[in-house]
Amino acid sequence: MIKAIDTLGADTLTGKTLLMRVDFNCPLQDGKVADATRIDRIMPGITALLEKGAGIILLSHLGRPKGRIVPEMSLAPIAAYIEAHYGLFLPLIADVDGLSQPGAGQMVLLENLRFWPEEEANDSGFAEKLAKYGAFYVNDAFSCAHRAHASTHALAQQLPAYAGPALIREVNALKTALEVPKRPVVAVVGGAKISTKLEVLTHLISRVDHLILGGGMANTFLAAQGYDMAGSLMEVELVDTAKNILKSAREKGCAIHLPKDGQAATEFKKGADVRIIANEELAKEEMMLDIGPEAVANYSAVIREAKTVLWNGPMGAFEIPPFDAGTNGLARYVADATADGLVSIAGGGDTVAALNHAGCADKFSYVSLAGGAFLEWIEGRELPGIAILDSAP
Repeated sequence: MIKAIDTLGADTLTGKTLLMRVDFNCPLQDGKVADATRIDRIMPGITALLEKGAGIILLSHLGRPKGRIVPEMSLAPIAAYIEAHYGLFLPLIADVDGLSQPGAGQMVLLENLRFWPEEEANDSGFAEKLAKYGAFYVNDAFSCAHRAHASTHALAQQLPAYAGPALIREVNALKTALEVPKRPVVAVVGGAKISTKLEVLTHLISRVDHLILGGGMANTFLAAQGYDMAGSLMEVELVDTAKNILKSAREKGCAIHLPKDGQAATEFKKGADVRIIANEELAKEEMMLDIGPEAVANYSAVIREAKTVLWNGPMGAFEIPPFDAGTNGLARYVADATADGLVSIAGGGDTVAALNHAGCADKFSYVSLAGGAFLEWIEGRELPGIAILDSAP
């Protein structure tokens, strides 16, 4: 069973050092943090632990330096942001050998973990070098839990291992959606391709009552139903796979819902001429770039009867209006239903960007910032960083 670090009191934590894996992998621009969402989400938990008297060594990666020191991928802008916005002194330590145990209520940040090749190699020797500075290990980076790296796996075997507050919230949200959900459960899955979400779809049809599809993958399923999708984004080689998924879903009692209309254009660009048409009206030079208003209405009617919604992926090419209309309309409906008691969990890939674009990410019950880890969880895979916490004594 996963143990939560915030269940420990000041009597246990005061004067003790936590080696805390976080995810500060934020976009940078001109040497500054461009989007601090990941930092801001976990800082309250970090502050609470400092207030209990713990000293904290923060561990994070940034980008993919592949075991080399890349100055542009230094965590210096992260430390500067935290000092400026939270008023917390945060020294950046350039090398493991330069670490020491911070005092009670103090913290330090080790430089980008991926500057060391041993990190991605899950090297036990590297983990041992880190472990000698700490009394407890804490993983508060669900978004990195699908990787068996030294800081997410080997290190958890060296010290008493706990989950941080943000990781606990994430795991509980996903369990609420897929393991102990209030039914009916609806999964909304969009995105460009079936091939990237085959395992997601296969796993979900045995877990949810309704599966709503949008984006380019919906075009492949529509082709499997006999529609000529003309120039639309689709995977011709996976039409038979889509047929098999439709058949399997029927056998498992999962209703798959596809759009009956969409926004069609001959070009994918801002200001393109757009037609809202039924699927069968698509001309050979056109492509479907978004679900249509009838689809939004039909999908909303399915969600109206739901108790739990799991959302992954946009309904169309939301980056360019008006092809954001389907995603915006359905997302706002889910947000409004959440205010009336619907449990809504979203995450993965472009989902956060799409929901932010729709102006309703903060109105869902929970929005995961994890990409690969979120997808692997809803595929039913075991995440090494979670499994090692679950097995910790």
